[in-house]
Amino acid sequence: MSETYDVLVIGGGAAGLMCALTAGKRGRRVLLIEHANRVGKKILMSGGGRCNFTNTGAGPENFLSANPHFCKSALARYTPADFIGLVEKHGIAYHEKELGQLFCDDSSKQIVRMLLDECAAADVRVETGCSIERVTAIEGGFAAGTTRGAFAAQSLVVASGGLSIPSMGASGFGYELARQFGHTVLPTRAGLVPLTLSGTHSERLQDLSGVSLPIEAACNGRSFRNFMLITHRGVSGPSILQISSYWRPGDDLRLDLLPGQDAFAFLQEQRQARPAVELKTALAEALPKRFAQRLCEMWFDNKPLRQYGERELRDIASQLRSWPLVASGTEGYRTAEVTLGGVDTHELSSATMASKRVPGLYFIGEVVDVTGWLGGYNFQWAWASGHAAGEAV
Repeated sequence: MSETYDVLVIGGGAAGLMCALTAGKRGRRVLLIEHANRVGKKILMSGGGRCNFTNTGAGPENFLSANPHFCKSALARYTPADFIGLVEKHGIAYHEKELGQLFCDDSSKQIVRMLLDECAAADVRVETGCSIERVTAIEGGFAAGTTRGAFAAQSLVVASGGLSIPSMGASGFGYELARQFGHTVLPTRAGLVPLTLSGTHSERLQDLSGVSLPIEAACNGRSFRNFMLITHRGVSGPSILQISSYWRPGDDLRLDLLPGQDAFAFLQEQRQARPAVELKTALAEALPKRFAQRLCEMWFDNKPLRQYGERELRDIASQLRSWPLVASGTEGYRTAEVTLGGVDTHELSSATMASKRVPGLYFIGEVVDVTGWLGGYNFQWAWASGHAAGEAV
């Protein structure tokens, strides 16, 4: 005999927890199943253990999807202010770090505890360390065979996440379930991920591992200004993670190495003030010293500034503004913060996250083809999509 519930939520991440507590508050009898030994593992590790739980400026323009209008409805009906209200209700202290990014003052454990307390108050049953062996459609709902027995429910919510960070238990289970029920799954790839370099580009930069500098990275009509970090295998840092979601192998990727500055005016001023200094010394005024030296060793002809003519300075300035970075690939799902692609949103209701193919079936969070920028946007999508489904199941 299987135990029967109104709602079965598969996945104890941000979206699953939000859906479960929202449905529970409506009086629905909810069971949440998580295969890991605890819920909210991504929440716990995010933001260096302080959880970048939302972004005050989150809007549809901050998300990637093959169907860019899809996320508008859910985001409009559960806003950053709504989640902030929940955080404040639980007395969790937080601060804005930069660019609207909100973090806990203390620990991301507070966010998980808050969600679990809300689930408990709504009589949600949470089962961790429980693996699902099969899911089938039955009359009036769904049946799930698990390592803890059989369960049945009217509504099934898939909140199993994407493929990023498999060491934390990420898998393609949600995509397999979507295909099982006749849904289209768009091609997936790693997003918000470090880029790797190979060949000459790698050889020129790898011994600068640890060097960080502000840049503006541009690719395919998008650009992000923030820091870049040179690593042993390539480049990382917020600006690189952001642009990685828009970059594909072979795409033209350009870096402005002096963002917000007029590179030509800077070089002219340096030449006028210090005509005897070499280019590498002048560039070290605006760039990390080791990086400036490497530019002059490998890309620019290093000589005293007075020996450069106007055209040469303009050429150098042009390269500083649009320096080509030839990336060979990404670090992949191992270190990716998110998974791009997923369940095709054309087959879901934007208001409820319900399947248009199978009554009672819902998909929320990262398993869906909606991916946010770095900086709390993906959590806001988890809260918003989870709330939308929780109000509908």
